[in-house]
Amino acid sequence: MLGVDCLTMRIKLWFSTFVMFALVICGATAQQISAPEPQVGTIIGTVTDVRDDIVPGATVVLEASTSGDRRTIVANENGFFALNDVKPGIPYRITISQAGFANWTSPVITITPGQYFELTSVKLLIAVAVTTVAVVPNSEQLATEQVEVEEKQRVLGIIPNFYVVYDKNAVPLTTKLKFRLALRTTTDPITFVGVAFISAIDQAADTPSYQQGLKGYGQRFGANYANGLTDIMIGGAVLPSILHQDPRYFYQGTGTNKSRTIHALSTPFICKGDNGRWQPNYSSLGGYLASGAIAETYYPEKDRGPGLVFGTMGIDIAANMANGLIQEFLLRKLTPSAKNQNLADVSSTGR
Repeated sequence: MLGVDCLTMRIKLWFSTFVMFALVICGATAQQISAPEPQVGTIIGTVTDVRDDIVPGATVVLEASTSGDRRTIVANENGFFALNDVKPGIPYRITISQAGFANWTSPVITITPGQYFELTSVKLLIAVAVTTVAVVPNSEQLATEQVEVEEKQRVLGIIPNFYVVYDKNAVPLTTKLKFRLALRTTTDPITFVGVAFISAIDQAADTPSYQQGLKGYGQRFGANYANGLTDIMIGGAVLPSILHQDPRYFYQGTGTNKSRTIHALSTPFICKGDNGRWQPNYSSLGGYLASGAIAETYYPEKDRGPGLVFGTMGIDIAANMANGLIQEFLLRKLTPSAKNQNLADVSSTGR
């Protein structure tokens, strides 16, 4: 009997253990079933080019950098796309491609549960931004699109920064585009604001020797604007067209600080020709000299003479050198539309 009782107790103990184990398993399973899955999100966007025209049919690729999650969709005829069921908490990148354009890649995107995330500023650059420059039948079209990109370059989104090239494969400007860029700069509202500010400083310093008062301020405003107009039209359009030179600053962005500084300071004296080679900057130097000479016709007689001509030229050269330095080391960071453009590989040109 004792043996039977022991056996019975063992069976009861086994059975109780089994029941407890089963309850634990069922409880864990029930808890797992009841725990809700993280709520997925959605990413939407519209694909456009730098002119804000819609780009239909672009390929949109969503790819996780850690989990290997990858999917591909195609934007509709209105350039719109929607990526549904995007997992929260996972870092993703979106790459958009279309024939004739350079690929566009987003920064890292991590959405929260249930988030409806709109991807803005999806602007595809023309393919020339990532290809080598070649003599092609539509080079004028490429140059036009290139200038359209440059005309959107503004420091802090406000101050014109049209005369700097960030694209390492920029094509030469036509005569028409050189005049267009010069006219666009001289007629920009911010240019007039800058001239007004400089004229106020001159008014306070009583230079040049115009009278004081509103009339004197108007004369100083006209003189300062005329100085800039003659400089940019002659040195930035007329002479570059005749001499086949490029009036823009070509951003280096790479190499040592010394090489970048030399590149920036040499801007008034060295320029890139329409043939892609570096050469003496006759256009800018001629523009400075011509601007100073023309100033002889409207400055007060007291201020005229060789000092005005060469003084104006010296100031323009110094200003251009200073502009080169801040272009090379500062302004690209402050020009929002320039941050996604390719760096100009000046070091490979032999300068």
